Amino acid sequence: MEGVTKIKDLSPSSRRVNVLGKVLNVGEPKVIQTRFGEEKSVTEVVIADDTGKITLSLWGDQASQASQGQTIYIDNGYITLVKGHMRLNVGKYGSIKEGPEAVDEVNEELDMSEKEYEPQFRNGGHYRSGPRRFEGRRNGSFDRRNYDNEDE
Repeated sequence: MEGVTKIKDLSPSSRRVNVLGKVLNVGEPKVIQTRFGEEKSVTEVVIADDTGKITLSLWGDQASQASQGQTIYIDNGYITLVKGHMRLNVGKYGSIKEGPEAVDEVNEELDMSEKEYEPQFRNGGHYRSGPRRFEGRRNGSFDRRNYDNEDE
């Protein structure tokens, strides 16, 4: 298939990837609180191709689209880091559907979600490492000394 990214080639900065994989395991749904304070259901699904395996996070109703042994095709997926570990996601601009062809051979030895990556800060949709550019915060609180010259 054209334009399909192999699982071993995924990285923390992967965006707009198309992945074809066989569902090895469907976890139990968990309810988590998002950074916006909402509660959402997430189901972790392990998928694999002939190069490796990765954990796929399926949100809400997406989980019903994956069952063990099924081949699925993720269109326009992206990688996030969860506690330093890669997760493949299908966002609002992506889709998940039954694969156009079966994945029979899988490599379960290389787990792309097993490696821990250093936390990186998002900047304009891209990841970068290094210190944050905004220097006005100290220990999580705003430090006005950098911006107001009240002593003058």
